[in-house]
Amino acid sequence: MTLPVAGAADVSRPRSVLDLVGNTPLLRLRRFERADGRVQLYAKAEWKNPGGSVKDRAAAAMILDGEQKGLLGAGRTVLDATSGNTGIAYAMIGAARGYPVKLCMPENVTPERKRILRAYGAELVLTDPMEGSDGAIRRVREVYQADPERYYYPDQYSNPANWKAHYQSTGPEILAQTDGGVTHFIAGLGTSGTFVGTGRFLRERAPHVQLVSVQPDTALHGLEGMKHMETAIVPGIYDATLADVDMRVGTEESYLLTKRLALEEGLLVGISSGAALAAGLRVADSLESGAIVMVFADGGEKYLSERFWEEPPEGSFVSGVN
Repeated sequence: MTLPVAGAADVSRPRSVLDLVGNTPLLRLRRFERADGRVQLYAKAEWKNPGGSVKDRAAAAMILDGEQKGLLGAGRTVLDATSGNTGIAYAMIGAARGYPVKLCMPENVTPERKRILRAYGAELVLTDPMEGSDGAIRRVREVYQADPERYYYPDQYSNPANWKAHYQSTGPEILAQTDGGVTHFIAGLGTSGTFVGTGRFLRERAPHVQLVSVQPDTALHGLEGMKHMETAIVPGIYDATLADVDMRVGTEESYLLTKRLALEEGLLVGISSGAALAAGLRVADSLESGAIVMVFADGGEKYLSERFWEEPPEGSFVSGVN
């Protein structure tokens, strides 16, 4: 199983929604850079995937892997735990390929995500919001164990096809799009697949690149889809030795920067993108020169019911002021 790498897909003749996954743009964030421009900030625009997030890559890889191994076919339902984005990707691909999809997810995920999932025909099992994604993981294991012959359970948190999707596509794309000039790679940790797969590729092909993982600074946070590893069920694919720096960011800081991205760059993105930018700005402050690539995992449309959008702006919104 392989996903398209940079330049490999014939995007002018897509045969299905899977052919639209990957090859996302790399956007420069000039208004967040210092005036001298010696440290460049780039956003990998993963909301340009057909399902609206970076999770399309992993979901496509896991479904294709299940088909190739004979684990997924007629009569099987795709089952997994999700905080939303991977579930949307499963539901989209399941609809396109004729598979029912059943998802366990925290009840407090945004209404927008629930509506998108139901629009694709997914069955939702809502779990205790106080248990977060860990509660959804525990519940999905119970559902699967009760009737394993009915389901294909990819288990996005432990499936190596998750991180391999990024090793095969996201990493090569970033290296090609920067002409090898990337110096720092930044991604948030949820399943950790994006960081691990892209990071392993860059470690092999461009060992000069510094790898920076990002996670919430506390167990109780509002960064939907991200994990505070010390207090969470740690994903089986997570490699804690890979990051050169593991950076912690706060919820309010991430909210503010998410709003600033809309106001200053015209980018309506998700909260984890604000978290990635927070880390990127800290890294930039420590450099004389460099090219920092941050994964902006999804778009902001799924978060518009969040109250922070209605709060008065804080700080300066003048171009170039961080």
